[in-house]
Amino acid sequence: MKKVLFIVFFLILLAAAICVWMVFGPGTGFSSSKEVLYIRSDAATKEAVMDSLKNNKIVGNPAVFNFIASRLKYFDNIRPGRYEIEKGSSVLNIVRKLRNGQQAPINLTITKTRTKEDLARITGNKFEFDSSAMMRYLNSNDSLKQFNKDTTLVMTMVLPDTYSFLWTHSPVTVLQKLHAESEKFWTDERKSKATILGLTTASAYIIASIVEEETNHDPEKSNIASVYINRIKKGMPLQADPTVKFALRDFSLTRIYQKHTRFPSPYNTYFTKGLPPGPICTPSKKTLDAVLNAPQSDYLFFVASHKFDGTHDFSVTYDEHLIKARLYQQELNTRDSIRAAKNP
Repeated sequence: MKKVLFIVFFLILLAAAICVWMVFGPGTGFSSSKEVLYIRSDAATKEAVMDSLKNNKIVGNPAVFNFIASRLKYFDNIRPGRYEIEKGSSVLNIVRKLRNGQQAPINLTITKTRTKEDLARITGNKFEFDSSAMMRYLNSNDSLKQFNKDTTLVMTMVLPDTYSFLWTHSPVTVLQKLHAESEKFWTDERKSKATILGLTTASAYIIASIVEEETNHDPEKSNIASVYINRIKKGMPLQADPTVKFALRDFSLTRIYQKHTRFPSPYNTYFTKGLPPGPICTPSKKTLDAVLNAPQSDYLFFVASHKFDGTHDFSVTYDEHLIKARLYQQELNTRDSIRAAKNP
């Protein structure tokens, strides 16, 4: 009798140990270091969650997950999100993470972005919402009133950087954070510098967007900005080639011809005087500061150096500019001829 009792007791302990192991021991079913479970807002159901867990092998024993999740009433309030599950996590910890909505943050990295469509595409690839949802927001003046922006100037509150969000964040939440970071950038000191130059924060941003497209050579960005500021003060057209590319939406152009400069668009600064109505890209903070620190100069012209070293030659008079422009054109033609000879 004692032997039977001992065996029964042993089996009970064994069963209890197995249950404890299944609840508290490693419960994942994948071999990688971690897996990501996505629960969409339009699919926050028990069936959808269980299908995702099974199909992606998030848990090794879905039945155990179902049992624990039901006991903890997880299925009564499923929270959408992006959840990172570490290899070896217990089923109990996985259920608790999902029940508490402990989403893993995502990083949204914005580099030089030219159009609203580009921003919508970037965010649409990162968040639960798609690009069309962001575009609807970016194209709604009513929605943008809270930022004191309209559909033309909305991109002026976007600064290239890396931002942390949750996958379930909405377009408005994303823009609220971008706006908040933009407000932090525009300190009283920076606003004062813009005012001294005769610029608003928006016009400084627009000039910076043109400078950003003109050169990657940081040391001369301030000089390029001074050229545009001087042209604005004199009522001269900016005649900035990057604005033509933006107007045409053809960023592959390497040469700007007269047929391009005649294209009717408020963004074509050969066609219209003054600044374009909005930015042509999202300039870096460094470029924005280069504009705000633009020196007083008499420069009204600049052209890419005939040395083809990424720098520019600046001029005060048009005659001086023509000489430098001719040198550049001659060198460009020579290089094109050599290239054509090598690739007949």
